[in-house]
Amino acid sequence: MNHVSKPSTPGQRFRDAVASEHPLQVVGAINANHALLAQRAGFKAIYLSGGGVAAGSLGLPDLGITGLDDVLTDVRRITDVCDLPLLVDVDTGFGSSAFNVARTVKSMIKFGAAAIHIEDQVGAKRCGHRPNKEIVTQQEMVDRIKAAVDARTDDSFVIMARTDALAVEGLNSALDRAAACIEAGADMIFPEAITELAMYKTFAERIKAPILANITEFGATPLYTTEELAGVDVSLVLYPLSAFRAMNKAAENVYTALRRDGTQKNVIDTMQTRMELYERINYHAFEQHLDALFAAKK
Repeated sequence: MNHVSKPSTPGQRFRDAVASEHPLQVVGAINANHALLAQRAGFKAIYLSGGGVAAGSLGLPDLGITGLDDVLTDVRRITDVCDLPLLVDVDTGFGSSAFNVARTVKSMIKFGAAAIHIEDQVGAKRCGHRPNKEIVTQQEMVDRIKAAVDARTDDSFVIMARTDALAVEGLNSALDRAAACIEAGADMIFPEAITELAMYKTFAERIKAPILANITEFGATPLYTTEELAGVDVSLVLYPLSAFRAMNKAAENVYTALRRDGTQKNVIDTMQTRMELYERINYHAFEQHLDALFAAKK
């Protein structure tokens, strides 16, 4: 009997990507189209930002306003067309109960995500690079991780713990929380808003688990290079909204030009062409399949 090998799970593909690239570059994909562009560019993993869902899909600030269903909608759209492993920002777990966290984890696995990160801010959270953040107790964060680990139906699905404690309580507190989260079953650590390169090395030496560096623009963390981050044992480098910011700026420029000039002629050379779009989304293959399907019925 011939056996068909079972394809690896999204979680396992994410783990394999982390093991294959040092550090693994993970880029934000605000929608399914951007996921395909990231794949075409050669990236091995992509990311869906909670702040990106809020701003990009809802036109709202990153202040804990989005819900689980808002994020799942974008997750499904991305995983339907792109098989790159997807890391998803689930904020504080979308609810104060362990059962809320469990529902989030089970839903993410069902919708094809590879990994999540869950943080230690309070429910009324803020962007990780804004002032006046508040965090829950270490024990409450540990309980979130325990609930997430207990709920996963696929052992390869990655549970990443994010701590915002550095800006609130200092480095030692952030290290203690990270260690406690690993002990509770977290697979990887995301120390948010790092301000000095050497801090990553401290995390890597203390925690003995993959460390993610969030290299977001215009935030608290300098724009360290992959070479610099490799030198301090960072395992993953995240660029959560780089393409989204560029897309927004480009859109503003086009809208301004259209309104000012009454034509798009002066910005046409900044646009993706029709043929480029068709190539990126495999338009002609869909069209040919449609033609062949209905030709066969005639």
